[in-house]
Amino acid sequence: MYRGEYTHSIDAKGRLIVPSKLRETLGDSFVLTKGLDGCLMAYDTEEWEEFETKLQELPVTNKNARKLVRHFSGGAADAECDSQGRVLIPANLREYAGLTKEAVLLGMGNRIEIWSKERYETEGTYEDMDEVASALEDMGLGI
Repeated sequence: MYRGEYTHSIDAKGRLIVPSKLRETLGDSFVLTKGLDGCLMAYDTEEWEEFETKLQELPVTNKNARKLVRHFSGGAADAECDSQGRVLIPANLREYAGLTKEAVLLGMGNRIEIWSKERYETEGTYEDMDEVASALEDMGLGI
């Protein structure tokens, strides 16, 4: 289970330190993929295999299903931490997420979201959580 918020810099080679607290569960080898809202998502191998199985069960005849599979599976890359706990984020994923200097890593339960700090500050946070909570309540999630 991943939780917490961490901010780290990205070096000139595109490497990002994965906090040791997150690496404990993530492991040294994992999968990075395009996320929603312009972030990246990191999954441990087991969680990724479960997610990928669900994607493969979607009907190939459905255009939106194909787009979803293309986004997540086509955008996926195997990743590995080096001895210093850094992961090299492929250039196409850095570009997709707008990762340049600083990244925010968020523990999201079964995955980790990786945001550019600038994008997270403008798109990843919500000023009116009452509106968000109300929308979730309409879906049956009361908090």
